[in-house]
Amino acid sequence: MADSHKSSSHNSIKIGLRATWIGIVINLLLAIIKALVGFFGNSYALIADAIESTTDVFTSIIVWFGIKFASKAPDPNHPYGHGKAEPLAAIVVSLCLLAAALLIARQSIHNIITPHELPSFYTLPVLLSIVLIKEILFRYVNKVSAEIGSTVVKADAWHHRSDAITSATAFIGIVIALIGGKGYEGADDWAALIASAFIVYNGITIMRPAFDEIMDAAPSEELLEEVREGALKVEGVRGLDKSFIRKMGFEFYVDLHVIVDGNLSVKEGHDIAHRVKDAILFSNKTINDVLIHIEPDNKLEA
Repeated sequence: MADSHKSSSHNSIKIGLRATWIGIVINLLLAIIKALVGFFGNSYALIADAIESTTDVFTSIIVWFGIKFASKAPDPNHPYGHGKAEPLAAIVVSLCLLAAALLIARQSIHNIITPHELPSFYTLPVLLSIVLIKEILFRYVNKVSAEIGSTVVKADAWHHRSDAITSATAFIGIVIALIGGKGYEGADDWAALIASAFIVYNGITIMRPAFDEIMDAAPSEELLEEVREGALKVEGVRGLDKSFIRKMGFEFYVDLHVIVDGNLSVKEGHDIAHRVKDAILFSNKTINDVLIHIEPDNKLEA
């Protein structure tokens, strides 16, 4: 049973790291393309987009280190492992998103009040390609985050989505600027400013579940109900009292108070506890450990 859980966790780590590396390579290439096209095509929205992609590279590196550190084995100082490194990395990613949004907003306001040339037409197909690539990357990384239950990989996915939003708003701004002509040069700067608001929203959205995980907030009601139903099916279990679940990295830890016949021997109660633990571990590979507390059924003693 233990080997099965270790193998599942190891696979999750490998999948998460691979998705992160793919994101790093793509973001690096896109940042260079955006910066060059934005500079030569007179699109400040595209340059702002390049800045956002550059932060994506650094935050994806943070994600990679967060996953690696979270996967370290437990030690005497960290008996529950290093899983909290994962939501901590997600918080850092969200803070980087907020910082990038402020930087883009500041530069956009500066460009709005500073006269400049109209952006070039060829920036449009570049932006459309970027939106498509980033949306595909978002869907891939978001799917991986759901499969492995990773908060930080989900944060990385939404970082890709925010980049797609920035590029889409830049596209709209440039279209308006080109159609409007002289006097509409700042349309793509306004687009970049609007995009920064979307990025702030995404940053806050990412931060909330990461903070919840740091604070050991309860997971989904579905997982709790699954654990309770699995325990109640075990022979000898009369009921349940307290049941708590907390997330640590890619895995969950369960604390369960099981009610049994108060006339049973210590060994019989101990055997029931082991059967409950085995049943829960077998039913869900994301659960790493189960702590069972046996309580007597007081009704039988009356």
